[in-house]
Amino acid sequence: MATLTQLLIYPIKSCAGMAVASATLLESGLAAQGVHDREWMLVTGQGQFLTQREHPRMALLAPRPDGAALRVSGPGMPDLCLPLAWDEQAPVREVQIWDDVVAAADCGDAAAAWFSDALGAPCRLVRFRRDVVRPTSVKWTGGVPAQTRFADGYPLLLIGQASLDDLNARLAGAGRAALPMDRFRPNLVVDGLEAFEEDFLEALHTQDCAVRPVKPCARCPIPSIDQATGIPGPDPLDILQTYRANQRMEGAVCMGMNCIVVRGAGVVLRVGQELDAELAF
Repeated sequence: MATLTQLLIYPIKSCAGMAVASATLLESGLAAQGVHDREWMLVTGQGQFLTQREHPRMALLAPRPDGAALRVSGPGMPDLCLPLAWDEQAPVREVQIWDDVVAAADCGDAAAAWFSDALGAPCRLVRFRRDVVRPTSVKWTGGVPAQTRFADGYPLLLIGQASLDDLNARLAGAGRAALPMDRFRPNLVVDGLEAFEEDFLEALHTQDCAVRPVKPCARCPIPSIDQATGIPGPDPLDILQTYRANQRMEGAVCMGMNCIVVRGAGVVLRVGQELDAELAF
């Protein structure tokens, strides 16, 4: 048995996340307070997606639902309010996220100017269109169809609290500071599993829904970025490399599991909820 201890949504890809007490489980990820996970994304003028890898300052741009708007705050910036209502007249812009090219809705020049000023680099804000389905690769799902929005590849990222505790114990042994969970930007955090037991789950489920871990999450340098300051620091990948290189992923350093929703889209998950943890063997 596992306990759901955190639910996190990232309305704008690679910007600050928001912790919520409850969220609706959808095939494309979590939704809460009128927004979906990774519903918006910053792109270059050529449509290439941007993340904290290129712009660590994105960690300081905090979107929060506020009535009929998504209010975005940033250091030294006036707040930007984006309407939550869908704009049927929004121009279509083709954007690229990894190997996928997606038709997105451009959010206009005012939003582009705000984010360009905030990052100190030209960019535009786009929104995932309601009429678009972005399928995940079936290579890791066993042929089960799934979908996501602007997440890297899958609708949910799961990490067990014990896995972070294990890493922090190793960091302490090396004389380094512990890291908070937000460095790894999960959607679901659970307690009650052994360290890295999420790697071996067939599913986390209740009577009404089931989430299946399908692919180890290969880590990039983002965990080195302090999400409270936007400043890169010591990268934990050197410690993780000593015991978390995954041969299934061609030796990539992995922490957390990408998941799909196999049952119960529309069900509400709540922090504190107990989930049955079914092992894959």
